[in-house]
Amino acid sequence: QVQLVESGGGLVQPGGSLRLSCTVSGSSFNFPTMGWYRQAPGKQREPVATVTRDGDTNYADSVKGRFTVSRETTKNTVHLQMNNLKPEDTAEYYCNAINIWRVSYWGQGTQVTVSS
Repeated sequence: QVQLVESGGGLVQPGGSLRLSCTVSGSSFNFPTMGWYRQAPGKQREPVATVTRDGDTNYADSVKGRFTVSRETTKNTVHLQMNNLKPEDTAEYYCNAINIWRVSYWGQGTQVTVSS
């Protein structure tokens, strides 16, 4: 059974940094695309950043220049380094992994709160 386990969320002041990590277990296959989504209260889930097996990245305009997504392909692990955090970044962050059959898997979510 494929499971995505996230870590690294928490409370941080505006301008601060957090690093999220997510590891996929239960599968010996590599996932072509991994990334992060977020959902704020009352809003739809939205993509934040994705990274392919070849290292190609995509970012939401709102996080470009502040967030960096990376992955350890052999470990099926993806990270999200978040710098210069803003209150509007407050949300539940979800890890996502898509396998070679384009089946999408989700983590349980980790809360990020940016507040003074």
